[in-house]
Amino acid sequence: MAALCREDPSLERHFKGHRDAVTCVDFSLNTKQLASGSMDSCLMIWHMKPQARAYRFTGHKDAVTCVNFSPSGHLLASGSRDKTVRIWVPNVKGESTMFRAHTATVRSVHFSSDGQSLVTASDDKTIKVWSTHRQRFLFSLSQHINWVRCARFSPDGRLIVSASDDKTVKLWDKTSRECVHSYCEHGGFVTYVDFHPSGTCVAAAGMDNTVKVWDVRTHRLLQHYQLHSAAVNALSFHPSGKYLITASSDSTLKILDLMEGRLLYTLHGHQGPAIAVAFSRTGEYFASGGSDEQVMVWKSNFDVVDYGEVIRMPKPPATLGTSATDLQFWKSFLSVFTNCDIGECRCQQLFSWKAGSFKHEGCTHHLLTRSGATRILSLPKVRPTTKGQWVYMLNCPFGILPSVRLILFLSQFLSSTLMSAQPEVDLPIPTGRGRSPESVPTQPQEPISMPQTLTSTLEHIVGQLDVLTQTVSILEQRLTLTEDKLKQCLENQQLIMQRATP
Repeated sequence: MAALCREDPSLERHFKGHRDAVTCVDFSLNTKQLASGSMDSCLMIWHMKPQARAYRFTGHKDAVTCVNFSPSGHLLASGSRDKTVRIWVPNVKGESTMFRAHTATVRSVHFSSDGQSLVTASDDKTIKVWSTHRQRFLFSLSQHINWVRCARFSPDGRLIVSASDDKTVKLWDKTSRECVHSYCEHGGFVTYVDFHPSGTCVAAAGMDNTVKVWDVRTHRLLQHYQLHSAAVNALSFHPSGKYLITASSDSTLKILDLMEGRLLYTLHGHQGPAIAVAFSRTGEYFASGGSDEQVMVWKSNFDVVDYGEVIRMPKPPATLGTSATDLQFWKSFLSVFTNCDIGECRCQQLFSWKAGSFKHEGCTHHLLTRSGATRILSLPKVRPTTKGQWVYMLNCPFGILPSVRLILFLSQFLSSTLMSAQPEVDLPIPTGRGRSPESVPTQPQEPISMPQTLTSTLEHIVGQLDVLTQTVSILEQRLTLTEDKLKQCLENQQLIMQRATP
């Protein structure tokens, strides 16, 4: 395993231009722009390119409380204490459309991952969902009994999570518009909440100085941190999902290693409360804002460690065989999966061979707990690319637990098969170790190829797993449709009964 050389985060730049506390920050998709909002009622667009002039957008009549770039980066949403939301085009003209979203301060705005919807949260105790196009109101969620500080879409857009001064975090189903679960572990107002990049967890910050992480499927509290000495005002997940950064009224930023469950760094930079923090979309940078009117941009530095762990191993053979070299390759190949400790994931992990190295290209979707040393979620698909590279794709179908056990068994079977095959290959024995040079067979042996039945069986299994994954996906869709239709039938039946009752 390559040595890990983690560098400390470093302050890259700081921007001055606001005339009051900075309340919110967000990076554009390409990290070329950074937006910030302030109590001075202005929105600033800072350019990461040196010497480029910043844009100052005016339009809100009171403090700007929240900003969020659309996934494409072509739009920017902002909310204000003036009860309105504005959608800006982040260019020199600064054109915007405004709509009155709530009857009190708008605390949060967030685009869905497809950019088609916008969710807003307000001191009027409601969460509202709008279509981005023409800002058409879609529906409202209203079970909180105090101000709603924050609302965010899940990465897949199916769920919404909200944080409130009623000391709860609520999880909502966007389709049914119902509250799925309420998390009540916070001892004070909940100031901020966001989804883990995998969509399987949420993290929330509170006025009780704590950060909590829950699993949205089991609703278990996974992690609890009490590291700050004052209220935690904001947090942001690193795109890899392995790190979480927090901003606190104790004037510090703290970076947490979620895989190890420990504090990595405490950053001192702001003079006064740190109010806002956000990672860039790539994780290369993060920005913070505070009551000192400054916007600071930091270089992460530690993020490169997770994307480039290199495992030295021989070049993959052109054909599957049982020579000493081939067997060594396949055993090393298996060990990559059986010793992988990045956790379970819902995405596709890509492993590729290049220039004599076996490189993990990085997985951005995984749970916060480490998997067992020999746990495998799928058999690799092997395919040669046109440039002579070999790419191994590990499919991780979420929710198909029987296939996990089956694949674990198959991987162990394949590993043991290759292990037992190696002694059948005669290797030259060094001189002076039991046999003389003359006693070593000199007649060349015929190459032994891997049994075609084993190869075809493995290919068939991989194909069947793909079919299984697709089938489960279709069944899930049909089940959702059936549930919707059943619910509609029950509602219609209730209406009929009500009308029939004299």
